[in-house]
Amino acid sequence: MDSIVSLSFPMVATFIIVAIAVWLYVRETYSIEVVSVAVITALLIFFSMPGVEPVTELRNSDILSGFAAPALIAIMALLVVGQGLFQTGALEGPINGINTALDQHPRRTLMIVFAGAFIISMFMNNTPVVVMFIPVIAAMASRLKKTTSRYMMPLSFLCILAGMTTLIGSSTNLLVNDVLKRSTDFSLGFFTQFGPGIILALIGAAYTIIAAPFLIPERKDLETEITDTGRQYIAQIQVTKNHPLVGESPVAGLYPKLKEATVRMIQRGEQSFLPPFDVTLQEDDVLIVAATRKSLSKLLSSRPAYLKGMLSIAGFKDEERETDEQEAIVISEAVIAPGSRMIGRNIEQIGFRRQTNCLVLGIQRRSRMIRTRMLDIRLEAGDVLLIFGYDKDIRGLRANRDLLLMDWSRAELPDIRKSIFARIIFVVTIAVAALGLLPIETAALAGALAMILTGCLNIRQAVRALDMRIFLLIGAAFAMGLALEATGGANYIAHGVVSAFMPFGNQILLAAIFLIVATMTNIISNSATALLFSPIALSVSAETGIDPIAMVLTVIFASNCCFATPIAYQTNLLVMGPGHYKFSDFARFGAPLVVLLWISFSLMSPLLFQL
Repeated sequence: MDSIVSLSFPMVATFIIVAIAVWLYVRETYSIEVVSVAVITALLIFFSMPGVEPVTELRNSDILSGFAAPALIAIMALLVVGQGLFQTGALEGPINGINTALDQHPRRTLMIVFAGAFIISMFMNNTPVVVMFIPVIAAMASRLKKTTSRYMMPLSFLCILAGMTTLIGSSTNLLVNDVLKRSTDFSLGFFTQFGPGIILALIGAAYTIIAAPFLIPERKDLETEITDTGRQYIAQIQVTKNHPLVGESPVAGLYPKLKEATVRMIQRGEQSFLPPFDVTLQEDDVLIVAATRKSLSKLLSSRPAYLKGMLSIAGFKDEERETDEQEAIVISEAVIAPGSRMIGRNIEQIGFRRQTNCLVLGIQRRSRMIRTRMLDIRLEAGDVLLIFGYDKDIRGLRANRDLLLMDWSRAELPDIRKSIFARIIFVVTIAVAALGLLPIETAALAGALAMILTGCLNIRQAVRALDMRIFLLIGAAFAMGLALEATGGANYIAHGVVSAFMPFGNQILLAAIFLIVATMTNIISNSATALLFSPIALSVSAETGIDPIAMVLTVIFASNCCFATPIAYQTNLLVMGPGHYKFSDFARFGAPLVVLLWISFSLMSPLLFQL
């Protein structure tokens, strides 16, 4: 085995910078963005000092190369692909099916969905699996009235645990196997690691399920808290040709397909029907409903026929909306101002659609219940209008003196016209990456570009999907990892641990290597950690007589213990935004899992590897 690397000034300085960075990330006194930029700046300044750069041969371009790392490009592009699914409501069908099951068997459905993510991650790269399940889990959390933070981190952890069980479950496994094949006559089979891997994965999964309610804090989305109110709006739905409500019959006086809205009146020509209803809906019926903003938004984004039926009111024609498919469709609220010229007149008399290019979807009035056609309601001061239109037209209402536009209530709606394109792009992107036809970063970039070119996203929406915290965090983590390698700091730690624990026997030595690799993988990338320690592990095998397979499996399992920080693995970074997590949340929930897996592996190693 190589001699222990000596301490040097650049190495010690790098240790100090990395330690301070991790401490600042955990303390969260400053934002992740500020700390990341500070770390990169400190490394750039230090390695530019006279006498330092020639020794380490680490240039500024190397320190900044993390911003062009394939992993970072893949994550950012996948965020855009996921945003395309959201903007088009492409997952509404599967999500509605899951929601139906959730209503009947919530716990069983949750377990089935998470088990599905676990099993799929055993046989394909876990990054696209997490991308695929993020919107599904988010919808389930909303349905269960839980915060997404309760489920996003468990999703990432379960997929990482599943990656321990097979050779292709994680790219780290393949990297270590390549080192093994180059250095010895051995190689790992597809299921070589399955036995010990599935035991560790099941132990980790049990911890994740049991500890999540206690250790994961609830992180609520401020925008959701503001806009998701329970106020009822009066709206109307036109039952158009081939509408899903045609032929719908009431059950106990209510219509099952409109269970989240209260039907107050049905207008059929000159005839009106009041509840309890006993009429079967027909084409050209107009339904006067009371529903919350959330329920109306869900109707608009569920099926194209509902959108068409609501837009057919007041002459809002489909062909008029095709003029600018790249413009975001927005729903917002506005209050009738005191002294407004709209007071005492109804929507048709005002010519609201003609004047503003926007459509009134609903009217909310707290003073009394209304049972009349929405277009016949004479407006009063203080009435709240639920308005639908293109973003530029909604913003144009700010200058309207008759209305007080509530900007905080503005929210974009899925444009379901493009949902079929988004589904195709997503499936092709994931399939190409999973089958290895293209590198994941190439497939993800192509998918992101296709989302924009097909109109599933506009440029502004795509840019907004890019999380600057993730971008800077990965760049800083990559820079710290390179600094540790260039100064010999990583080798110094590795060789020090091996030399210190070799006299205590093989079991203690394996446990020590596992612990130090598991610690390092949460500071630098798991791939870099695996590549760094694989040759060292094989050197230990040659000197001690420990089976080389046992040594490389130790490195594989420890390298996959990337749970304690968001920078440890890309799936952690992917769920950080949707889960609204802080840096310390991963340490609180993930660090005990790392310790649990370390103890479990240490106790099992004599039985697994015949030490």
